[in-house]
Amino acid sequence: MALIFYNMNFITEFLSNNFQNCVWLVVILISMCPTLESKIAIPLAMNTAIWGNEALSSLNAFLLSFLGSIVPSIFIIILTRKLKRKTAGFVTNRFFHKYQIKSSGLENHSSALKKYLALAGFVAVPIPLTGVWTGSLIAGFSNLDIKYSFLSIVIGSFISACAITILCTVFTNSISYIFMISLIIVIAFLFVDLFCSIFKKSQHKTKKDI
Repeated sequence: MALIFYNMNFITEFLSNNFQNCVWLVVILISMCPTLESKIAIPLAMNTAIWGNEALSSLNAFLLSFLGSIVPSIFIIILTRKLKRKTAGFVTNRFFHKYQIKSSGLENHSSALKKYLALAGFVAVPIPLTGVWTGSLIAGFSNLDIKYSFLSIVIGSFISACAITILCTVFTNSISYIFMISLIIVIAFLFVDLFCSIFKKSQHKTKKDI
């Protein structure tokens, strides 16, 4: 635990020492990163312990994080569709199998409206392994209309960014803790997801060998 907090201090010191005059750029770039997105960008942007007087207001933090998070979406959807089509599904089946499963679950909804609402809801939940990147990959593997898929993801990202901004505004004195806890949770989820993926692959290989 001490090592984790040491690394957190290293991150905060690195940011404050090198990006004090361009907080907006850091916020946009982090909000564009998979898994991090607004979940990390907003508490970082409003964190006076890191930026001092250069910390962004709740409105600016919300706008920059929201806009930055949705930028990659349309490109992810289009590239995923092209990759799936050009490789006859070989690459996507091999490396993006779990997103294809989620995509199939999305398409099981009875009406088109429910499909787009489900996609928006998935993006709106501000927890690790959900968000714009995951939602865009799922949309890319589905047969949903690209325009409506993108709109659903924008709505979901807007709701998620609103929820995080409200949380940071209400608990403004605890933003540093919100930032650190959010970052630790994201890292923990990534490790668990990686471990589960490796475990499933090893099990699948063992069954094939048998």
